[in-house]
Amino acid sequence: MALFGDGQPTGAAVVSRVTVRDEVIMRVPVIRPRFPVPIRWIQKKGPKCIGSGELVAAALATETSIDFLLRDRRRVRAEMDSDCPALDFYGGFYLQPQGDRVCAKRDEIRNRMGGSCRIESFRTMVPTIVK
Repeated sequence: MALFGDGQPTGAAVVSRVTVRDEVIMRVPVIRPRFPVPIRWIQKKGPKCIGSGELVAAALATETSIDFLLRDRRRVRAEMDSDCPALDFYGGFYLQPQGDRVCAKRDEIRNRMGGSCRIESFRTMVPTIVK
């Protein structure tokens, strides 16, 4: 038998459970970077995850990939799954990372119209000046 603070019995003990769920949704702006000299981007092996605090902006690469621009001036390409329709990311897009990282094979990019594509892999982009 449980007691209130004043010593009065309450009958059966009641256990309550409160679940608090934090949900983070990031809006990533899409920009069109301009370079003073022509640059060709070479793809290298990329990370499995990117810290969500590292993301600054994104640039459209192809119909099935988006380049993330990071705080340390790195560029990482997110390759989408093969059944990803050509989505309109020009107005920006949303990410809903689980925790503090955006990971391939787990997280999705959502456009403002409601469509989504899963990130299949990340590729590190290395700049080379075109001569």
